[in-house]
Amino acid sequence: HTNELTELTPDENLEISLLLQESLKALRASYRPEGFNIGMNLGHCAGAGIREHLHYHLVPRWIGDANFMTSTSNTRTLPEALPDTAARLRNAWPAA
Repeated sequence: HTNELTELTPDENLEISLLLQESLKALRASYRPEGFNIGMNLGHCAGAGIREHLHYHLVPRWIGDANFMTSTSNTRTLPEALPDTAARLRNAWPAA
């Protein structure tokens, strides 16, 4: 575990990059987004909530979606139940 992207070995960095690609494929197949926001919060002041941990945020996006809803009105939208989302993504996940 690490919270420093620069501490990853080349193999670890490649593995994360490949997982990111597989995640994009599963999201594309399941939801047909028009684009994505991909990001990572590095450091507590940047919003990283779990110390000694790295992860990417993949947010599928569509023209006209509620881009700033959370930051402007403290409101979140959830178009489907999380177990349904998990099932859709599992079914779309590329074979390992």
